[in-house]
Amino acid sequence: MADFLMPALGADMETGTVVQWLVEPGARVKPGDVVAVVETHKGAIDVECFLDGVIGELAPMGESLPVGAVLARVALPGEAGAAAPAPLTAVQAGPASIPASTAPAAKPATAPLAPVPQAAVTGTPLRAKVSPAARRRAQTLGLTPDALYGSGADGAVTLADVERAASQAPPMAVRTATPQRVKPGGFDAPQMRQAIAAAMSRSKREIPHYYLAETVDFAAAQTWLDGWNRDRQPEDRLLSAVLLLKATALALREVPQLNGFYESGQFRPGDGIHIGWAIALRGGGLVAPAIHHADQKTLPELMTALRDLVQRARAGGLRSSELTDPTITVSSLGDRGAESVWGVIYPPQVAIVGFGRVLSKPWVVDGQVLPRPVVNASLAADHRVSDGHLGGQLLVAIHRALHTPQTL
Repeated sequence: MADFLMPALGADMETGTVVQWLVEPGARVKPGDVVAVVETHKGAIDVECFLDGVIGELAPMGESLPVGAVLARVALPGEAGAAAPAPLTAVQAGPASIPASTAPAAKPATAPLAPVPQAAVTGTPLRAKVSPAARRRAQTLGLTPDALYGSGADGAVTLADVERAASQAPPMAVRTATPQRVKPGGFDAPQMRQAIAAAMSRSKREIPHYYLAETVDFAAAQTWLDGWNRDRQPEDRLLSAVLLLKATALALREVPQLNGFYESGQFRPGDGIHIGWAIALRGGGLVAPAIHHADQKTLPELMTALRDLVQRARAGGLRSSELTDPTITVSSLGDRGAESVWGVIYPPQVAIVGFGRVLSKPWVVDGQVLPRPVVNASLAADHRVSDGHLGGQLLVAIHRALHTPQTL
């Protein structure tokens, strides 16, 4: 049997509460399956399993559990027929910044785990299996996807089911055997602010920051962007943010020493370029979920991913994998932001890149002073891992990429 632990959904998370189990004891799970909805100060997060096996015992819902506490026991292949193990206890892992999949076990707590069938929990409805495309379409149409009848495998709600429900065609459009899911409460803004303050205080206390900046001539990028958007529909147009995002991702290929984590006294490279994009939440607060393998995506793919990420972040639909593995953070203040931003590193990452708004300034071009669109790019990096020479190389690589937008 293996323990599936409460994941650390960022350095600022200390506890989480299971508000809904999407599996029952005896269910088969595989890596990537969403098995629970956990509510944190960031809102309700879909938690994915990283184990392959059969669910044994589940932690009770409604209790605040620390990062690293045992959420479930999973019988691995070959163990499903083994005798039932002795009752488990919640396990407290190490620091919140250590991913749940690698968090070491420590002293057990007193609350035992026990099988908790969903039907036995009063007032907690089941949640339907819904494909990502179906969930996005249902949100667009104003439908509750978890309340729809599913015709897919194991009763999963498909895109066709959503379209059928929207047209109000068959009488079975609404799932009657499953109560409608009650949406968990939104994020607690004061609690989130306290958590952010604690994480950033830790960062400034423990990480020896150094700062660099580069003013980038954005004229070539702006001209290319205007040409791309000219004959396209609004939904197919690109924002300048995706150029900044892709330029940063490509620059990290050249300077991989700034893409990763500082753990156990040494640098651990990221397994990909997973850029955490800082998103301001309505009502206050901030979250920076990952766009995975950003360097491998085309600009239209990045635009689609960015729109989807912002929408889900503000609607409370992020997945645990998007919060546990960003290898660097990028903060772009946008058109209404300040001229520049100086970030604070989000541990255990080792760098954060910031972009101010694009604005027109006098600029020397071929010996003449001309008005040009420019953007200020900044870097805060960890001196335990790199120095200004390496950080400067990253900013120069970003500058160079934005000068040749056709290559992004």
